[in-house]
Amino acid sequence: MPKTQPTAEVRIGQIKAAIWKNDTDAGTRFNVTVTRIYKEGEEWKYSETFGRNDLLVLAKVLDRAHDRIYELQTEYAEE
Repeated sequence: MPKTQPTAEVRIGQIKAAIWKNDTDAGTRFNVTVTRIYKEGEEWKYSETFGRNDLLVLAKVLDRAHDRIYELQTEYAEE
């Protein structure tokens, strides 16, 4: 079974927001998951916790994700 992919992603540095499309009886809805990407040795890892220095970047990523969701809603409404 293929892995579900996000509809869109927003990334600045190590912080990434994945935007997921959900079709419901009330119409299309979008959810967001946020991760911090980092490398430990040779292995890439993912975390859902953020330090003080991540917070401003996190806020910018979430702001851009919010804008992208509005764009997606317009695109899906036109279909």
